[in-house]
Amino acid sequence: MTFGFAPSSAASLSPSAASATRLLEPAEWAAAGIPLLRDPREIVGGLHSRHRPKPATAIVAVLDPDERLRASASFTSHRVPADGWMFRNTLLAQLRRVIPHDLRRRTPVRTAVLLYCREGDARWTEEDGAWMWGLRDACTLHGLRCGAYITLTRDGWQVLGEGRGGRRPNAASVPEPFATSETSPPPPRTGGVASDVLRRAAAR
Repeated sequence: MTFGFAPSSAASLSPSAASATRLLEPAEWAAAGIPLLRDPREIVGGLHSRHRPKPATAIVAVLDPDERLRASASFTSHRVPADGWMFRNTLLAQLRRVIPHDLRRRTPVRTAVLLYCREGDARWTEEDGAWMWGLRDACTLHGLRCGAYITLTRDGWQVLGEGRGGRRPNAASVPEPFATSETSPPPPRTGGVASDVLRRAAAR
């Protein structure tokens, strides 16, 4: 008589099949209770002016309860195939870099939104689904509310799962200067002893 262990279903999945489970379909995203943005055009315009994204650029932004921009970071992504777990790790690293976590709060106060500039049209792709999965998981681990996922293509911008969008800005449009943008950027983040010394020297 021979004894053995049957491989688990997770272990039997190929890497591509395993990563395919780390994405959210549009229906799952819509059913997750993602808070609606009061003025998505203002948020998109402000992030577009501040970060000037090109295709394959992701922008993660943290908003306060009044939807004022508290912190944001942009980075390029060339992950092929799309993997929600890797996107989650990347987003979490960016959030840890630009803003403290809110893990001690019983209820999240700040909200993270993600704008992704990419090629193609505005229709949902598996890459979008992987970014959605990554955003939701990164928010949970950083103590934030999971906010909107926005795509920026040559057709314009679209808040996935809401049906709201516009033609400008788009992936090919020239960003507006900060002075005419509806969203004023937060002051640039500085830190460390060197920057403190420079500030004191400038004050003199």
